[in-house]
Amino acid sequence: QVQLVESGGGLVQAGGSLRLSCAASGRTIGTYAMGWFRQAPGKEREFVGTIKWSGGNTYYTDSVKGRFTISRDYATVFLQMNSLKPEDTAVYYCASSQQRILRLSAYDTSAAYDYWGQGTQVTVSS
Repeated sequence: QVQLVESGGGLVQAGGSLRLSCAASGRTIGTYAMGWFRQAPGKEREFVGTIKWSGGNTYYTDSVKGRFTISRDYATVFLQMNSLKPEDTAVYYCASSQQRILRLSAYDTSAAYDYWGQGTQVTVSS
């Protein structure tokens, strides 16, 4: 079992920045990747980005490329969000994958992840 706890959400004005954290504990030794997803009201959960647990390679959805950065420090994964837009408003979830998938881009689906955090709200005002 892996436990994930997100923090760092809040209210920010458009153009501002936030950094989300995801602290992983438990059986992290079998982790292959950590991902971030988000879900806006009335919409389906969507992929934001992912980072390989070993090596640190990252992959992002097009809408956040150049604005969001994922990094890892031991068992904590960060999502640095810059130049935030109102459409970034959502509940953000981190997720852990214990599935070995060859292509990093294939971690862009919820099915690739085994454990999820409780989510943290990010609200961007215009």
